[in-house]
Amino acid sequence: MTLKSVNPYTGKTIKTYPQTSPRDIERILHQASEGFELWQKTPPGERADKLKAAGDILRKRKEEFAQLISTEMGKLLKEAEAEVDKSALVCDYYAENGEKYLQDKPIDTEYDVSRVVYRPLGPVLAIMPWNFPFWQVFRFAAPNLMAGNTGILKHAGNVSGCSLAIASVFQEAGFPEGCFASVLLPGKETQPLIEDSRVAAVTLTGSTQAGKKVAEIAGKNLKKVVLELGGSDPYLILDDADVELAADKCAFGRLLNAGQSCIGAKRFLVMESVYDTFLEAFKTKLEAVKPGDPLDKNSTLAPLATTVFRDDLHRQVKESIKAGAKCITGGYITDPEGAFYPATILTDVKPGMPAYDEELFGPVASVIKVASEEEAIKIANDTVFGLGAAVFTKDRDRAVRIAADELHSGCVFINDFVKSDPRMPFGGVKESGYGRELAEEGFREFMNVKTVAGKV
Repeated sequence: MTLKSVNPYTGKTIKTYPQTSPRDIERILHQASEGFELWQKTPPGERADKLKAAGDILRKRKEEFAQLISTEMGKLLKEAEAEVDKSALVCDYYAENGEKYLQDKPIDTEYDVSRVVYRPLGPVLAIMPWNFPFWQVFRFAAPNLMAGNTGILKHAGNVSGCSLAIASVFQEAGFPEGCFASVLLPGKETQPLIEDSRVAAVTLTGSTQAGKKVAEIAGKNLKKVVLELGGSDPYLILDDADVELAADKCAFGRLLNAGQSCIGAKRFLVMESVYDTFLEAFKTKLEAVKPGDPLDKNSTLAPLATTVFRDDLHRQVKESIKAGAKCITGGYITDPEGAFYPATILTDVKPGMPAYDEELFGPVASVIKVASEEEAIKIANDTVFGLGAAVFTKDRDRAVRIAADELHSGCVFINDFVKSDPRMPFGGVKESGYGRELAEEGFREFMNVKTVAGKV
């Protein structure tokens, strides 16, 4: 079987890739297991040097990698360049901070020796999606390699070129054999990898449905899993918000990566007193985007990754309109031969509509008028997801109270769109998954937190 990369802008096949053979998979598993035994004993400073080298290579080859990202999954070139830069940044972050996170933690007890130590678990299998094909891999790889684990990447089939390119970065950076490898497989053939005794843990970024399947398989084999799944992020625009700032940040958060982001702004809960002003400003910004070739720096809206995704998004829009939602801009397929979908705004969105209940993975915004702060919070939390959220208000105390105590999500931003940052833990609650990536918390997800105590 072969895997195929198709340019979402032209619809033309870029390249086909042979599926990794059973023999090569066995070799990769063996090397990851054997390589772990050596890599975990490598001094942290040497691991950091190689990770820093990987970041330098990403910057050196940024133009090459950004072009690859854009042609394989359709991202705007400037966004692809930023993704490569961010991938380099996470390498730098863990190269600079990983050794600190590995330090033993003394505990005050009656014992002569009393401490907690942090030790790697072994090979980690990463099942990664196509929408941020470099960043989401480096988000997993940088902390785990710095921790002493080894990594096996099972990437989405439509970005197989990115998968192999990422493996080449670690090879060029001088990581020993077995530290990192890419396998090219369709998702339905991933189960044997999860079950293999040499795989110590699994991390997945993807749909809630995929997360449940992976968690079930890993659970039967008693393997730890970190899941970063879907989201339907609510943005609360309160009566004292800076409306122009809110419209700008909300538009950016909804259109980033053509709306194909788990933490993309998706539901906009706007208080009555600012609703009309916000809606007009928001509509103006969405209607100003220019669809076009992702490699053309004048383009401001990229195609979706496939026409299948475009058609499914259009189905959600049509079903919502049929159920009573109003479409005030967009809502149609502009190019039947391409994967473009226009920036779209739906209003009068109610429970029972796809635009209310489901994740809209594309440039479609659900704008909902609310009478009060309390109603905004209630609707924000009325979802199976809990990945990100944002609140717009000029009142600092009000903002912090709502963000910290009222909204049920893994991260909440104030007067800004939701984003991931190597310095802060990232992950969700409810059907958006569990576990954390990034920062110190993410670093220790796949570590053996070991107690060492006694009298000598």
